[in-house]
Amino acid sequence: MPDTPAGPVTIWVSPKGVRRVEFGPLPKDAHSDPPESWPPTLATAVEQLSEYFDRKRTVFDVPLDLETATEFQRDVYERLLNVTHGRITTYGELAESVDRAELARAVGQAVGANPIPIFIPCHRVVAADSRLGGFSGGLPAKAALLRLENVEVEGETEVSRVHPEILRLDL
Repeated sequence: MPDTPAGPVTIWVSPKGVRRVEFGPLPKDAHSDPPESWPPTLATAVEQLSEYFDRKRTVFDVPLDLETATEFQRDVYERLLNVTHGRITTYGELAESVDRAELARAVGQAVGANPIPIFIPCHRVVAADSRLGGFSGGLPAKAALLRLENVEVEGETEVSRVHPEILRLDL
């Protein structure tokens, strides 16, 4: 996939659906097949992600392959799919939504292990004090994704804050 506001993105698919999204260029020893030979799921995922980056799509409808995720991770990812475009939630709110308020750190670990960022919008999760927190694609990419969704972000570091006062979402 070409460079995006979040940098280069690679999409990996299985016969069941999108399995992984990685930020950064493909490794030198990897290759990309020409678009005309892509499986339908990959072609659809690339098309929908391109539309998202062009601000023409706010919801994805490609199949996701979460076979390697634990049941707890799948519960967290299912809740993340309810965080709509342009909205944010916190790790604590996400933990409460899966009836595990005491496990905010475990929820944070599940969010950090999300193999399919953007499609499962882990970039929409911030710390309770509105700091960006972390992101597998790097904080500049997280800030770029939030800005793409019209969320105001001050900077691109872990302590940078978002302005959620009108963006909070009850899951």
